[in-house]
Amino acid sequence: MPQIGRNERVRVSLTLDGKKVSGLAEPRMLLSDFLRQQLSAGAVHVGCEHGVCGACTIRVDGRAVRSCLMFAVQAQGCDIETAAGLAGEDGELDALQKAFRKNHALQCGYCTPGILMSVTSFLDSNPDAGEDELKDMLGGHLCRCTGYVGIMRAVLEYAAARRA
Repeated sequence: MPQIGRNERVRVSLTLDGKKVSGLAEPRMLLSDFLRQQLSAGAVHVGCEHGVCGACTIRVDGRAVRSCLMFAVQAQGCDIETAAGLAGEDGELDALQKAFRKNHALQCGYCTPGILMSVTSFLDSNPDAGEDELKDMLGGHLCRCTGYVGIMRAVLEYAAARRA
């Protein structure tokens, strides 16, 4: 593998919410910054930049990932999903987004995209998760506005609907 200079930019090509895209990134550029700055992915929020708050959570090849803990060059060829890709092409919200709206599970909304992606990923691999498991998963996200009550109601409603 050839050496890449510290400030040399390389082309990173990936699939973002179902569309093939590419952009230039320095080897040290974080995936969160690449998605926002190079690919204009506004649904990727950056909070702590240490992987603690969960705001930057996306799905990479179907797995929930903190995009601030991954380099853009590591996403070469990957399938990236953000909260913007949950809604249909016509703008119709998906069932999880509708549950969030119905249960008033957001206020400022900054944490919401990351939570949506974690919930989606978690329930894909744990469809029968109970309330305690869902609380534990949500414990990886910081929300300063809601107190998590509406979020838990929305997630429990969505999980039950998926099982039905």
